[in-house]
Amino acid sequence: MQGKRTDGGRTMLRRFTAGLTASVVAATGVVTALPGAAAAEDVEVLAVDLSASTGAVQGGASGMLYGLGDDGVPTDAIIAGAHPTNVTQKAPHGAQHPNGDPLDVERSLFENGGDYLMVNIQDYYPDWAYNGGKRPEDFDTYLDIVRTVVTSIVEESDYPERYVFTPFNEPDGINWYGDWNVMRDTFLADWKAAYETIKEIYPEAKIAGPGDAWWHGTSTRQILTYAKANDVLPDMWTWHELGVENLATFRSHLAEFRQIEREVGVGPLPVNITEYAMRRDMGVPGQLVQWISMFEDEKVDAQTAYWTFAGNLNDNMAKNNGANGAWWLLKWYGDLTGETVELTPPALNKVDTLQGLAALDEEKHQATVLFGGGSQDVRLDLSGIDAEVFGDEVDVQVRRAEFTGQEGEALAPPVVVAERVAVVDGVVQVVVPNRDRHSAYQVVVTPVLEEAPVVDTTWKQRVEAESTQLSGLTVVDRPAGDAWTFAASGAKDVRGFTSAGASASWTVDVPTTGTYRLGVIAGVNGPNVGPGSHALFVDGARAGTIRYEAGFSDSYRGKAEVLVELQAGARELSVRASADGSTVLPGANVTLDRFDLERVDGPDTSTYPANLARLSGATVSYDTGTAGRVEVAGEGSATFYVAARETGYYDVTLDYAADAATTVGLRLNGREVAGLAADAAGERTSTARVHLAKGITELTVTSPEGITLGSLTTTRAAESDATVTTVEAEDSTTSWCGTRTRRRTPGTRTTPTSSRASST
Repeated sequence: MQGKRTDGGRTMLRRFTAGLTASVVAATGVVTALPGAAAAEDVEVLAVDLSASTGAVQGGASGMLYGLGDDGVPTDAIIAGAHPTNVTQKAPHGAQHPNGDPLDVERSLFENGGDYLMVNIQDYYPDWAYNGGKRPEDFDTYLDIVRTVVTSIVEESDYPERYVFTPFNEPDGINWYGDWNVMRDTFLADWKAAYETIKEIYPEAKIAGPGDAWWHGTSTRQILTYAKANDVLPDMWTWHELGVENLATFRSHLAEFRQIEREVGVGPLPVNITEYAMRRDMGVPGQLVQWISMFEDEKVDAQTAYWTFAGNLNDNMAKNNGANGAWWLLKWYGDLTGETVELTPPALNKVDTLQGLAALDEEKHQATVLFGGGSQDVRLDLSGIDAEVFGDEVDVQVRRAEFTGQEGEALAPPVVVAERVAVVDGVVQVVVPNRDRHSAYQVVVTPVLEEAPVVDTTWKQRVEAESTQLSGLTVVDRPAGDAWTFAASGAKDVRGFTSAGASASWTVDVPTTGTYRLGVIAGVNGPNVGPGSHALFVDGARAGTIRYEAGFSDSYRGKAEVLVELQAGARELSVRASADGSTVLPGANVTLDRFDLERVDGPDTSTYPANLARLSGATVSYDTGTAGRVEVAGEGSATFYVAARETGYYDVTLDYAADAATTVGLRLNGREVAGLAADAAGERTSTARVHLAKGITELTVTSPEGITLGSLTTTRAAESDATVTTVEAEDSTTSWCGTRTRRRTPGTRTTPTSSRASST
């Protein structure tokens, strides 16, 4: 078994102040090159050995069950960014779900990085459990369904060779064969009949199974033995690892499976864990990273389970085009290239603990570590740093993806640690402040960049709702170990906004007078209730209205935001059920989880370094003067996934150098943006004013003649929103032409500069 060492230790480091009702979260970390540095208490250690490869990056734990809904749901940019390599969808034209037909979603999957699409043939039935939970007395009626499903894919799909057929889904549960001692011979005969029916119609078909709801060693051995003897061995072995306890038991199950394979004389077969994780894990970066690192470590594919909506990446995105915190983790995982390397956590095979994975891309001169799940500060012991790859000094950047609720949208994760440090004997230590088990982190190590990395200094404050002064409200525990409960920040939420006197209040020390954005993570009591609202008061005076969108349930959390003007000094903020003290606002019975207050200083601006883009035919340069820039030429490209807080116009600025006059290509979700070019050699910034939808947009930079790209920056240009024309649907003329309507991209401008700073 390839895996992580189990001898990792726990090192003590100084305890950070804990127990505060509110804390400023724009903290910096500590980086040191001294392997013998003094230990301190309350720090967990991740040991990463960059010299110990564990194989090529698999990338297959990004899969999902029913994660895609329709063509365009989710959007192409969301799918491409999250980079699911495999999904399971219902049978084509099946009645199990109203959407999610594989023939409708295959384009968006395969055009955006997907490798294969699995089909649950039994999903042709409309009911769950299938056929009333009983095997058809006339099994030929099910074989007719098998024929219908396979024929549909062969005749109607543009990619039949990329499908994998699953004849049975959870046959060991309530789907036909639950009592194995009684139903064993029936299942084996049915497996053979279904297998041969698929191959009769499509000899090249790939088949997966048995699809059990949980691991069974005895039946696995019997199925493999029978399948080998009867020439009906599946191409891929599948089962589910859903329970919280499977974070501790999966590796032993896989090891048992591999041992059975050897004893039977088959395989090793590719494995796909076709459902993993529970409700409490979905949308939570610090939970998902534990599952992903485990499956990546063992080089198997895996798919998150389906608990709420079909077509939203299993709650790991927000709405149709937005990123939540978990989406950014998937995006980071999809970014990994090269080979994984040995990582030792504090404890292996232990539920709800600090876990991670690490990868090294020598050609890109980049090491990446993804981790999360703990609630103590983390020290990364990075060893095996090759001077020929990284030099004698490295730049370290750490970004944090926070839990924002399942439907709570998140912009690009901020840099929370940024240091330049010398490498001593191939070793660097990085200390990352962490008190949030729901967060995941991305650590990127590179040779020294042209410009030293910096920490995001935006002033922020986080306050748990249960830590505020409550009136007429109740604190409810949301224990992390409850598999069926959606996660809550701090493992508690606040309920009871049913009376006019209900309120949650707290005091904040405002650093400077100005505009602040209050984000509220909250749940609205189900989609049939409608949107919710609260009144916001500052120092007892009405300051605005917080508006919440309807969700799946009162514990399925989204994020509402409101701007508020605050004077410097101690201010009391209060979220109330009533604006006038006597009338309860419509939809006020909202469940509160967390408050995030952030200083707003100018228009939303985000910079995306080119060396962290997804590169195709482009290379990162670490030559003097261009360190960290990306050389884009010919058919090469650099692709960025940018986040917009709101729909509207943005300036997209490219920072680059050109050796001569050159054209610069920019594609926005596949559409060409015309007019970008450098008219001469030198440092350049080119800016295009474009319309971005709220959420995630894919931007791809090209240059046939060649540029050296440093970064891409987006800046909100709200003044241009006034040029948008709104047409009411009832006032429009309708027609159908069979193509998509695409927004025309406005004009662009290119500005030469004599330095790295943009000028106008």
